[in-house]
Amino acid sequence: MVTKEEILKALEKEDLKDLGVDYTLRDITKEVELDEKGNLVLHILLPKKGIEDFLKIKLTHALGDLEELNSVKVKFYSPQPAGEQKPMPQIPTLGPGLPPKRKIAGVKRIVLVGSGKGGVGKSTVAVNLAVALKKEGFKVGLLDADIYGPSIPTILGLKNAVVTVSDDQRILPVEKNGLKVLSIGFMLPSEETPVIWRGALLMKAISQFLFEVDWGELDYLVIDLPPGTGDVQLTLAQNLVIDGAIAVTTPQDVALADVKKAIAMFEELSIPLLGLVENMAFFVCPKCGEKSFIFGQGRVEEYAKQKGLKVLAQIPVEPQVSLASDEGKPVVEAFEDSETAKAFKKLAKEISAVLPV
Repeated sequence: MVTKEEILKALEKEDLKDLGVDYTLRDITKEVELDEKGNLVLHILLPKKGIEDFLKIKLTHALGDLEELNSVKVKFYSPQPAGEQKPMPQIPTLGPGLPPKRKIAGVKRIVLVGSGKGGVGKSTVAVNLAVALKKEGFKVGLLDADIYGPSIPTILGLKNAVVTVSDDQRILPVEKNGLKVLSIGFMLPSEETPVIWRGALLMKAISQFLFEVDWGELDYLVIDLPPGTGDVQLTLAQNLVIDGAIAVTTPQDVALADVKKAIAMFEELSIPLLGLVENMAFFVCPKCGEKSFIFGQGRVEEYAKQKGLKVLAQIPVEPQVSLASDEGKPVVEAFEDSETAKAFKKLAKEISAVLPV
């Protein structure tokens, strides 16, 4: 059973340097309530209104590894006049509150594709979902928001593509077969060039990719998130009206444990979760077509049932998927009759049904 001491120790490890202060989450935690079932209630001193989402992200980071916690609720308090409360660290004024959430001009629906960890095929899912939606006759855009590890240029065969700017200084996405695409990878000198951004600089870049781009008229904009629960997710949640999110996982316990954190983040940020995608769900023998559940079976469906979520699609392991991605050909286009392509087409139909345009 997790203890209050373990919770406070975890909170102490999460700093608030992005707010310009040297304090930790523990410093602004007034009270910890924990029952025998692992239900936690934290009373947090709110330094400034408008940063609730930021603090929720930080709490997800801090407490995500305490698997014995059953639920976490947060009660925010504003500072009271002197003498009415126990003295707390003084945090500098953080400037004006956050602006209201915005829509992207011309974009009808925005869908996030996220995961709790890397290596689960999230970008492959995002690309093939976008292509499958396009094949359904929709106008689709794809934004690679994985600033630190942009892989969409590789998957789409756009490694040498560059973006241009319109006369009114708006970024023009790259187009391939009718799909509009934008990635930080189009703006780097080479694949090996690292992006060393965080905090305000990272948030500014993401805001530019959203609101300073000429996306034209789109039915769907699919946004490929970076792994984890960090600044990019926070920036999107704070600034953008989001229609829904998809959580991508693989069948293994280690991947499912991390995707639970991503789902908790979506819930905390009030982003509608459309369901789960189980990638690498089974292996399809290229000779006989037999399915083998090489990474286990049933864990994702069981978790989805517990959460009241739907498994939108189960994507198999087929050798041609990796081959097609490395060659810059999405499997939905390169192998339309494969089990993998059929699964992505099913996913596209599920999304267009729950988020009609």
